[in-house]
Amino acid sequence: MIIIVGPSASGKTSVAKELTIKYGFKKFVTSTTRSPRNKEINGVDYNFITFDTFKKKISQNDFIEYTFYNGNYYGSERKQIDQNTVIIVESNGLKAFKNLHIDHIVSYFLDINEETRIKRMEERGDSKETIRERIIHDRYKFDSSLLSYIDKVIKCENKSIEDISKEIYDDYSSRINKR
Repeated sequence: MIIIVGPSASGKTSVAKELTIKYGFKKFVTSTTRSPRNKEINGVDYNFITFDTFKKKISQNDFIEYTFYNGNYYGSERKQIDQNTVIIVESNGLKAFKNLHIDHIVSYFLDINEETRIKRMEERGDSKETIRERIIHDRYKFDSSLLSYIDKVIKCENKSIEDISKEIYDDYSSRINKR
């Protein structure tokens, strides 16, 4: 299982999609209470559920991890863990997955500068206030303490999504084949 971590607009979703299309991974579909963005599909991009349903799943211990971010819940259900999946999580989610101590869970941090990320958020139509909030949030959430949970940092500057995905796939395959 590949875990992708990174700040807003670092390319996480594009890399995860490339890993599913080119390398045959399945997307670990997480749940959220936020509304779908343009062209997002329920059950494909996220499981879009109500606050009440999410809270019920919390009480039933259905989640490996969950977080409240930007006014909505996001969580990963236990039933979806599989060696051939890829998931995008925040720092707390990463810690929860890594604390399961499952050998085939390997984590990657997408490292990219703020200027590029701000430009990407503007291009996807995020408001200036949302961009500001995400940048501040990311500075706090992705500090150096997170690195102890990361198996590999991927430097993304001047690399295509295809190159980043191949780097992750090659590293993951090497690690799994050694086990």
